[in-house]
Amino acid sequence: MQVKEKCSVLYLIGRQMFRILFGLFYRWHIEGVENIPQSGGAIIAPNHISFFDPPLTGSAMKRPLYFMAKKELFNIPVFGWMIKQTNAFPVKRGTQDMVAMRQAFSLLKNGHLLLIFPEGTRSKDAKIGKARTGAGMMACNAQVPLIPVKIEHTNTMIKFKQIRIKYGKPIYPLKEFKKSDYINLSQKALDAIAKM
Repeated sequence: MQVKEKCSVLYLIGRQMFRILFGLFYRWHIEGVENIPQSGGAIIAPNHISFFDPPLTGSAMKRPLYFMAKKELFNIPVFGWMIKQTNAFPVKRGTQDMVAMRQAFSLLKNGHLLLIFPEGTRSKDAKIGKARTGAGMMACNAQVPLIPVKIEHTNTMIKFKQIRIKYGKPIYPLKEFKKSDYINLSQKALDAIAKM
């Protein structure tokens, strides 16, 4: 389903500011943007090594990107309002938050791009961690592709190394699937990232 995608003014300003930051100070190198679908729902599935990964991933793309953020952040005055304006929506971590899951599913079915980390959490040593079911489960049930994304050097930003981001080929879920396929699909995304 094709939808007209809109961004808030704050989203557009933030994206431009991050583009300037990553381009000027980190000489960011972007590859594979042609692998991002021009329309329709998809899960953008990067490895996760830094808090800068979501804005980096979204800033390198033309289409708006939605993502989950822990619920506590939305309770912070001003900041909570700001992240909501930049396409974030709350999730209760450590539980099966059905409200957040329904919102994520709705976004995908309505043709939007959603960021989900296949590892489910940030890696402390910058190595690719274990696959979790989340990304694969959402892709299977919404019947949308996973776009693996390799991110490098956002964990060493203080050293001003060149940041690299590469979008891989879409990985499509099976039409008929079982629960064990959830983690298998997440693992396929991580395997693709490791080979980039």
